[in-house]
Amino acid sequence: MSDLTALNATRRSADLTELGDDGRVDVVVIGGGITGTGIALDAASRGLSVLLVEKHDLAFGTSRWSSKLVHGGLRYLATGNVGIARRSAVERGILMTRNAPHLVSPMPQLVPLLPSMGRTQRALVRTGFVAGDALRILAGTTSSTLPRSRRIGVPQSVAMVPIVRREGLDGGLLAYDGQLIDDARLVAAVARTAAQHGARILTRVSAVAATGTSVRLHDELSGETLEVTARTVINATGVWAGEVDTAIKLRPSRGTHLVFDAASFGNPTAALTIPIPGEINRFVFAMPEQLGRVYLGLTDEDAPGPIPDVPEPTPAEVSFLLDTVNTALGTALTTADVTGAYAGLRPLIDTGEGRTSDLSREHAVIESDSGVFSIVGGKLTEYRHMAEDAVDRALAARFITAQPCRTRNLPLVGAPANPVATLRTTSHLPSSLVARYGAEAPNVIASARCDRPTDRVADGIDVTRAEFEFAVTHEGALTPDDIVDRRTRIGLVQADRERALTAAEELLARA
Repeated sequence: MSDLTALNATRRSADLTELGDDGRVDVVVIGGGITGTGIALDAASRGLSVLLVEKHDLAFGTSRWSSKLVHGGLRYLATGNVGIARRSAVERGILMTRNAPHLVSPMPQLVPLLPSMGRTQRALVRTGFVAGDALRILAGTTSSTLPRSRRIGVPQSVAMVPIVRREGLDGGLLAYDGQLIDDARLVAAVARTAAQHGARILTRVSAVAATGTSVRLHDELSGETLEVTARTVINATGVWAGEVDTAIKLRPSRGTHLVFDAASFGNPTAALTIPIPGEINRFVFAMPEQLGRVYLGLTDEDAPGPIPDVPEPTPAEVSFLLDTVNTALGTALTTADVTGAYAGLRPLIDTGEGRTSDLSREHAVIESDSGVFSIVGGKLTEYRHMAEDAVDRALAARFITAQPCRTRNLPLVGAPANPVATLRTTSHLPSSLVARYGAEAPNVIASARCDRPTDRVADGIDVTRAEFEFAVTHEGALTPDDIVDRRTRIGLVQADRERALTAAEELLARA
């Protein structure tokens, strides 16, 4: 059973060979981010034959540059977009209780009540949090899954975020949202679950030409080309969607985060949440993360021009984030405290006016003149709903008969209810390993063939050698970069990346 989920070089080669022999599938998906892998899982779980191709690696683009949050949609409620707010809350509940309870956990968000925060702003935040509680209840998510918001005192506020400014502190407002252990790990889990249902997941394979019924593929590793016919083709390439369908007009928006050692924030247990001055529904978050880090974000800036493979934060964004967070800190942080940074581009639909922060986060499914369906816009939290919509639209337009959507109740690889889950206890395993792999954690160690599988890949980095090997044997990693930059996220801090790269190279060569 577990081999059905395994993505590796051997399976990739076999899938390419089978495609060369037949060359026909029901659905081709272009793009290996969260939307593309979600579409592949949706279609495959309906009983359709599915091929997903990705020019680079899983989660290579925007899907690995998020805030690692599964938002309940509170921000959209504040702007009157009740539909997307409610859907976000529903999808958050599905992820936390059915699809991926092992990857999403409640994240406390603390808004410190400081003198700089006026009575009106405090009332707005409190009202927003109460509305968030109502959204959670409306979505059917219990308070045992996601606790209700409340006011807390000074001692608890300081205990949760030790670096918070003490002078004039009047306690805090506490609310909860969903937090991913990592966005790229979610993409890998969705891709492997799609493979479990029979989908072919091929990375380092680009679609050089596409119509509604065919795709010409190029193997980036061998240089060979391949023609595949399909009953429908779906473009899920995010900010690169216009390269597949030139009629699509997007307005990319850059979101930047800074990375810190958690000790710089006093090893917080809650996300310090600071309202942006002059904004009603925007905040800066300093979020405790895996690997002993804190991520500080988020910006929302126009990003015109060519789409880079890896977007770069600007000095102005770095200054904005530091200036904003320092308004709530007892000791100011500087650029010397920043250990890493990353930026991602949101594939927003261009409406031709307004700030990017005001543009709708709604998604759209568009059929091109050539018959290719493209899905653009949207947000990570709604990936499952977006995939269902895209597949429904494509199947209806092509009169393709399939089973109804099943993903609402489909547990991903690593969830306790997934058939690949082990019955063995995880209590003897490192908590960091269990947080990343859930019920599959014992399999990571048990399947390892390397020397010293439970040793760390480098001092001070709580990732085991077995995890590096598992990335190669089960998660489709084909290069050292895949391992350190996307399967484990060690690479977000350059100094850590350099220390871990040798082990990645060794375990890739031996796997």
